[in-house]
Amino acid sequence: MSRTPSPDVLVIGGGIIGLVTAWRTAQRGLRVAVADPEPGGGAAQVAAGMLAAVTELHYGEQTLLGLNLESAHRYPAFVAELEETSGRRVGYRSCGTLAVALDADDRAHLRELHALQHRSGLTSEWLTGRECRRLEPMLAPGVRGGLRVDGDHQVDPRRLAAALIAACERAGVEFRRGWAERLLVTGDRATGAVLADGAELSAGQVVLAGGSMSGRLEGVPQDVLPPVRPVKGQVLRLTVPRPYAPFLSRTVRAVVRGSEVYLVPREDGELVVGATSEELGWDTTVTAGGVYELLRDAHELVPGITELPLVETRAGLRPGSPDNAPLLGFTELPGLLLATGHYRNGVLLTPVTGDVLADALTTGELPDVARPFSPRRFSSVLQEQPA
Repeated sequence: MSRTPSPDVLVIGGGIIGLVTAWRTAQRGLRVAVADPEPGGGAAQVAAGMLAAVTELHYGEQTLLGLNLESAHRYPAFVAELEETSGRRVGYRSCGTLAVALDADDRAHLRELHALQHRSGLTSEWLTGRECRRLEPMLAPGVRGGLRVDGDHQVDPRRLAAALIAACERAGVEFRRGWAERLLVTGDRATGAVLADGAELSAGQVVLAGGSMSGRLEGVPQDVLPPVRPVKGQVLRLTVPRPYAPFLSRTVRAVVRGSEVYLVPREDGELVVGATSEELGWDTTVTAGGVYELLRDAHELVPGITELPLVETRAGLRPGSPDNAPLLGFTELPGLLLATGHYRNGVLLTPVTGDVLADALTTGELPDVARPFSPRRFSSVLQEQPA
């Protein structure tokens, strides 16, 4: 009786990051298995899919900006290859983003962001309120100004996940539909995992890509366990009734009373509204308050939105890290690599993460673009934490 050989690589976690890691690695000729009870689930089912390297720029995150821009640059070719390989569309739209201000404080905030973008060598155009409404006639009359960013695009994360699953299957990736409950460590090396059904799955290398769950895997040494926390986000989905009337032509976002809100129009008439940011541990409850605040803020931005059918409310967990940047590559435990902690940039960073992890797994070297995001940057912090 023949026995199936152990995979060269076991990817723990079948979200978008785990899937792209598995696909790209299998393309390099390695045998790959993915352990996840529901591949393509998790944050991909909730994320809006904004590819917003420019409008998501925050103070102190210039290093992350370089990685975001590199991944955004790779997106068109990545999408073309993935769609051809999988036979599925991923809803990629190069429609641009418009960030607007509704009052004087918001306008001042956008002016500061505009200046930061220009200091960082980014392209964005300041528009008056009238110019914003000329681009998007559904905007509220009170819009005071905005930033037009043609280089920030979007993709549908649910379609992206489905395409990645199909691409993985065609590349020979094995799916083990159960969660990995414990990392196997033999001597001083990660050698596989124990799955939920008790089965042991050995592998030459292990990639922990469990999103917000990455810090909860048993068997990972304390000084290697990724410092990833869950950050809750609530999202609404509405639909523009057929025949699709012009509503929004691009992603629109704003800060309303200190809270960020965005509206992402899909080509099929869906309109995604999000997203709250709540530090509430593992809670994924959709709350009346969260829905109310999103609809209230979106209504101030685009008054006509309250006439649209509300078809879905969801809450998910983003994997946040201490510096809001991902953990990519080798850990202090030989055989264990990380691909987690992407926080609000998981969908944006999908192409570059897949390439980086595939390179690391096949060559033993972390590409230069990912070196600032090595998990080892947190090693000293972890070792100082009390047991």
